[in-house]
Amino acid sequence: MALLAEYRCKATPARRVVEVYDADADLSNDEAMAAARRQVVAGNGYHLYIRSLQPDIDVEVAIRVWDTPPGPPADAEGHVPVSIESETGILVVNQLEYGPAGETTLPRPGVYEGHAWWEGRQATADYYESSLGHPTDDTFEDHLTQAWKNCPVTERYVLDLAYTRDPEPIVDDEDL
Repeated sequence: MALLAEYRCKATPARRVVEVYDADADLSNDEAMAAARRQVVAGNGYHLYIRSLQPDIDVEVAIRVWDTPPGPPADAEGHVPVSIESETGILVVNQLEYGPAGETTLPRPGVYEGHAWWEGRQATADYYESSLGHPTDDTFEDHLTQAWKNCPVTERYVLDLAYTRDPEPIVDDEDL
């Protein structure tokens, strides 16, 4: 199993969500977002929604493309199977409140399947909750900013994917 490409970026999970989608995809899918609340990472084919337990501390998103993806690490907090179709060959990592955090070019357009796994999710949420316990005075906002920038653990989501097939052909409404 060979690693063909790897991309990492930090993203703020505003509203507790980070999304990964094809650069040409429509920007919303309520059903997939609701599913992410239950299973942490969920999608609709063109979007993957990643559900954090906190909205303010940056998380790391890694997209790794393999010839055959490895299994998730034994010490991962959780994992789920995922699939994403990219007609453009470009995946965008998006922050709901702040816009794109980054993008990566895949080896080629197509359907990629594998799994998502995560670590540091609960520990970051626990740290986040404890940081809110500072007295609310003139220094509260500065305290929070510093606490969130200096989180001792990294909340990380990894998408381990492999190319499985060409994308579905695009059908124009004019052709119907």
